[in-house]
Amino acid sequence: MTHTKRSRRRRLAALATIAVTALLVSGCSIQIKSEQDPSIPADTMLLAADKGTPMLERNFNPYLVNKRVAASYMYEPLTVINVLDGTQTMWLAKDVALPDAQTIDYTIRDGVTWTDGKPFTPKDVVFTFDLIKKFPTLDVKGAWSHIDTIETKGDHVIFHLKTADVPAADIISQTLMVPEHIWKDVKSPDTWRNPDPIGTGPFTLGNFSSQQYTMDKNEDYWQADKVEVKHLVLPAATSDLDIVTKGFDWAYAFMSNVDGTWVAANDYNKYWFPPGGVISLVPNFDVAPFDNVDVRRGIALALDRDKIADAATEGYLGAAGQTGLMLPNQQALLDPTIPNQGVITKDTDAALAAFAKAGYTQQGGKLVDAAGKQFTFSITTANGYADWLRAVQEVRKELGDLGIDVTIKQPQPPGYQQAIQNGDFQVAMGGMGGGIVFQAYDNGFNSAYAKPVGEQTSSNFGRFKNPDMDSLLQEYKSTTDAAGREQIGHQMQNIVYNDLPVIGLYYGGLWGLYNDKKFTGWPDAKDPYAPLQTYDQTPLLVFTHLKLRASTSSATGSESATDTSRTTGGN
Repeated sequence: MTHTKRSRRRRLAALATIAVTALLVSGCSIQIKSEQDPSIPADTMLLAADKGTPMLERNFNPYLVNKRVAASYMYEPLTVINVLDGTQTMWLAKDVALPDAQTIDYTIRDGVTWTDGKPFTPKDVVFTFDLIKKFPTLDVKGAWSHIDTIETKGDHVIFHLKTADVPAADIISQTLMVPEHIWKDVKSPDTWRNPDPIGTGPFTLGNFSSQQYTMDKNEDYWQADKVEVKHLVLPAATSDLDIVTKGFDWAYAFMSNVDGTWVAANDYNKYWFPPGGVISLVPNFDVAPFDNVDVRRGIALALDRDKIADAATEGYLGAAGQTGLMLPNQQALLDPTIPNQGVITKDTDAALAAFAKAGYTQQGGKLVDAAGKQFTFSITTANGYADWLRAVQEVRKELGDLGIDVTIKQPQPPGYQQAIQNGDFQVAMGGMGGGIVFQAYDNGFNSAYAKPVGEQTSSNFGRFKNPDMDSLLQEYKSTTDAAGREQIGHQMQNIVYNDLPVIGLYYGGLWGLYNDKKFTGWPDAKDPYAPLQTYDQTPLLVFTHLKLRASTSSATGSESATDTSRTTGGN
């Protein structure tokens, strides 16, 4: 090795310990300052997206739950969906058509190559879906629960569905494509770690160690002109302290006092926390008295959602509406006749009136039934979900003011998951809503998932049943007209607003942190083209929007991140 190469690697070894940190102590407060290392090339991004347990495993199979996050930076879907509002961007498919409610016709983009130079073709699409049918654990989106048969005609791949099922397109479109010429010879693709990934995406794997790995821009990417990030570095150590002190460019993490920690650490540090769903109370309809709409309405009217949101999210996010829509991003979908954009405001008198209709009255500071027994119930949340716990504690306080005795159960996350799936709860913390409206309502309120208590279900944990909702969901599936689906959506919103199958509280956040010293064009409230998630499809939208800041472009180095990482040895 030459002296020049050794010097370059020593100079760039800072990629693994990238921050210069000064602790400024003033009284009993500590302010942390962080600066990006000036020797790091301006086109290189330090990304807090993956985490070792404690070490990184070289697993880039895009279908395995324990894959490396960056697998989705190399494997791409037919379309990319913005989970904030459900809008769709054509990706490996250049067009999607619905000739009828039982047929989806994808026109596959030409000119796309795998990173080994082989062309991506419709045959790869068919192979991918045949693969996940043969090995069902790879069908992570559940595409084959909708597909009957697949055929090809030139550059078209046509899916024939089992029934009229327009929303199936959103599920099928998100399946990640893999190359037939590589995967056809894999004997056990459901366990294969795919250590040397070949994809169509914007990045290729660079160097890999148990402490960090790097990625380099795919110069032959079909959208190479839109990608200005040349290298990525993904360390295994990405704690909140690491994120604040080590000069990360992008991270996805909830951070307490984000202004006093992340923002205060660097003048270029910014954040955007858009809503990613409605955190809610989920009543169990198979447990009395929560099958009584007046009880549910009494609880809903008794709560101050602004206080709950402030307690849960430290003021970052606000009260949520009862429709499940994420406003303002889904404002265009909201039924304008629903009062106050669906937000239920606290009204103690109305709450007591609703409880009275259900047979509960106040006596001696307690809310009691006709037999004089106090209304008592438990709320189940997951241990370690700090924002949920703060929300439940505020709910308990506010309902306690009316004389309701609320206890809190906090099983560990696996126990919580088992409880809600089996119906072993009275009221649970949970959520509703999402960028794809049909999926949100179908998963949350379709009676097909309403299993009896003791039987496991994957959705509709509250066991809600409403034949009108079921009919609307079926009608939505057979309607290809966008205006018609919008009107059906309005009717479903009214059912959720009036029947209160869940009781919406506040918006759960998508916790995006970024530094725009090197790169500009990050999504934010003014340009919400994607959330700042570092996983799944949405990074593809971010990577194709970011621009190298003009003032730093002259400092861009030519060394590959693959080279720089060979001697770093982690953080």
